[in-house]
Amino acid sequence: MLNGKVALITGATAGIGEATARLFAARGARLLLTGRNAAAGEALAAELGGAFLGADIAAADTPARLTGWAMDLHGRVDILVNNAGVLLRGDAVHCTDEDWDRTMLVNVTALFRLSRAVVKLMIGQGGGAIVNVASDWGLVGASQALAYGASKGAVVQLTRSMANDHARQRVRVNAVCPGDTDTAMLRREARNDPVRLAEMAAAIPLGRLGRPEDVAAAIAFLSSDDAAFITGAALPVDGGNSAV
Repeated sequence: MLNGKVALITGATAGIGEATARLFAARGARLLLTGRNAAAGEALAAELGGAFLGADIAAADTPARLTGWAMDLHGRVDILVNNAGVLLRGDAVHCTDEDWDRTMLVNVTALFRLSRAVVKLMIGQGGGAIVNVASDWGLVGASQALAYGASKGAVVQLTRSMANDHARQRVRVNAVCPGDTDTAMLRREARNDPVRLAEMAAAIPLGRLGRPEDVAAAIAFLSSDDAAFITGAALPVDGGNSAV
């Protein structure tokens, strides 16, 4: 259960972030949601009884804004879910400097900056849990997504390093590594082509695309006291993709 725990979720307005917010609310968490889509975020927060603050996760002042807001509202942050991210396609020939820099800024640097700010709060309050949304492409080679794969590999290593550094301070840090998950981002990638979506599903050992709720369930577990002896893990939620 997450009853009464204060959870800050980035990229909370759609897909995995929205599914996580809904599951956390159902399990009694106090929600602090952030993202760039203010209309969707405010509507979701109102529906779930949480709070929303619009923010660009890549902006340098965002960690201070979010942590200040959290402290003003609740005086603590028990759970941080680093879900916000971007996927820009391209191999080593076609990945531009701009694509590389944007991917690393959003997927790695922004995640690190917010985690650093929240870890300071968690140390002061006696502990907490951070869950980073990486990817199965952080565990195996990415195809036509060089920057994305490199960024998610960095997230996995950042997770392990932070877990090691802060375990004695009772701050647990884990990652989930989703495979192909049926979100708006994936459907854009597939150009909403039913044939392409079916092919992607058929290529997964379990024979279907992931659902946002599948990933949310893993995030909720790692955030909860049921995972009290788990830190530094990178949990694949990919239907078996990274096992073959």
